[in-house]
Order: sequence, then structure tokens, then C-alpha cells
Amino acid sequence: MNVDNVKSQMRKGMLEYCILLLLHREPSYASDIIQNLKEARLIVVEGTLYPLLTRLKNDNLLSYEWVESTQGPPRKYYRLTARGEEFLAELQQAWDELSETVDHLRTKFLNA
Repeated sequence: MNVDNVKSQMRKGMLEYCILLLLHREPSYASDIIQNLKEARLIVVEGTLYPLLTRLKNDNLLSYEWVESTQGPPRKYYRLTARGEEFLAELQQAWDELSETVDHLRTKFLNA
């Protein structure tokens, strides 16, 4: 089994949650989302991000607005909808439970 494949699958599973976390505080432009993820050491390319943003919008978790830019064409800023905020809260609870489970198992069996 290839550890890189497993790590990639783990990152993909967390990506949606991480994007919602980023948009919780303020609306963001796609390149800002990519930059914030990069700063958190989660490397994502536009070809991965845009389809995910579109799916989240189609699921009514995100909306967007066009904002004029002083440096070129208008930019699309994404924001969480009310449903997106609810969904994020549900994911937060699921993450907390999963994190607690993994921490328990690591403490009990990895450090034994």
C-alpha cells in the first residue's frame, strides 16, 4: 500500500471542512482560499478547488458575489449561507468526535 495515496485521501476528506472553516469568518476570493490553505500546509490547486466550490454552491452551502477589482476583472467572493453555517457546525461536531477517537487510540496503542 502506498502511504502517499492514503495521505491524499485523508486530505481530500478534510478539504471541504477546511474550506468552510476559512469562509466562516469572511467571504474570500478563490486565490485567497488557496493561499490560506497553503499557509496551513494543505496544498490545493485551482483544478481541485473550483469544482468543489461549485458543488458547495449547488448544495446551497455557499453563495458568491462579484466584486469589482482595481487589478483586472471583477472577482467572485464566496461566503457561507445559513445552511453552510449549519453544515459547518455539524462537521465541527463530527471532527471533534473523530479527533477524540483517534487521539484515544493513538495514546492507548501507539504510546504503549
